[in-house]
Amino acid sequence: MCDVGGGGSRKLCSKSLFKELHVAVVNAQSKTLSKLVRQMKDGCNKDEQPKESTLCGLNPCLKCLQPDILYHLGLDTETTDFPKVFGDVRFVCMGGTPGRMENFAYYLMQEIGLKINAATKLRDMAEAGKRFALFKVGPVLCASHGMGCPSISILLHELIKMMHHAKCQDPVFIRIGTCGGIGVDPGTVVISSEAVDGRLNPAHEILVHGVSVQHASQLDEGLADDIKSCHDPSKDNYETIIGRTMCTHDFYEGQSRLDGAFCEYTPEMKKTYLEELQNQGVKNIEMESLALAALTSRANIRAAVVCVAILNRLNGDQIKTPHEILAKWEKRPQVLVARYIRKVLYFHENDSDWEEPDEDECEGEAPEKGATPQGGAGDTQNAPPEEAE
Repeated sequence: MCDVGGGGSRKLCSKSLFKELHVAVVNAQSKTLSKLVRQMKDGCNKDEQPKESTLCGLNPCLKCLQPDILYHLGLDTETTDFPKVFGDVRFVCMGGTPGRMENFAYYLMQEIGLKINAATKLRDMAEAGKRFALFKVGPVLCASHGMGCPSISILLHELIKMMHHAKCQDPVFIRIGTCGGIGVDPGTVVISSEAVDGRLNPAHEILVHGVSVQHASQLDEGLADDIKSCHDPSKDNYETIIGRTMCTHDFYEGQSRLDGAFCEYTPEMKKTYLEELQNQGVKNIEMESLALAALTSRANIRAAVVCVAILNRLNGDQIKTPHEILAKWEKRPQVLVARYIRKVLYFHENDSDWEEPDEDECEGEAPEKGATPQGGAGDTQNAPPEEAE
């Protein structure tokens, strides 16, 4: 019992409790890591594969598609066992370019404690589609979405179908990127509370059979708060805020820039418009949040948009910051999201399964040359030999 006389006894008791807590946390983390490693190598066991996904409101015709071809990802349900390969996915992270998302995948692998040996590299699982890049790191998919709502909407349709066919449970979708700030310092990370269009309407408009259809662009407030809580003011020398995001379908005129090939408004008109956005709580401008928010909310998927402002649009239009500084700023949303994923994986894990990994189990093995990517992720391949200088 801890209730014994004397301050010394209480101190000993506190140390004992702290030690027990530390051991419990380490054991829980080891258990989770063991499971991630096994799933990365071997895929989801049959007993781990859920019977149905948690997504809702999807196309009723999907059950008639045998197979269902995810054309732009170069995947289909006939040649890929979706529940085995993707059934463990809990997070889908998206960013504009293939290079950015490949770098994020390697960084995330470090952060969640997974390793691959020097003879392997992460495999682009969407290479056959020749449109997007897709990397799998344990329970995390990292995908490039291109630029603008039309591009990301194509990706989202096929990723959402992938989650459905893989029977994923409550996946979280997060866009990581850059934006123009409205009254915020460059380098500030903005987490979107709501996505609105240029008229400040919180809806994504599409034309179906020539008729305008609007879908609410809802983002998960709790998820935004959870990600923001991973910001550490004592270590991070930048600000992280939550605010409204305006999404446009154009980089120049749609964002009231003065540096495009065409401009039929005055600097005063631009100033008035941007100041009105600021007065309405808009913190940044980007080009994908409306589609992301609308499509994920229709499927009952929690989603967030986390972007770093690379300039304050109230002070100008052109991006003059040196590339090396921009590169550092672009990592800020990645660091924040990686912290969130690590926190969820290692501090909210209630799985009772425990397997002690082999000594070398944390070193991923390269699949045999020419092997079909059906294993634990289908996410590694033989690294190409280094060319002689």
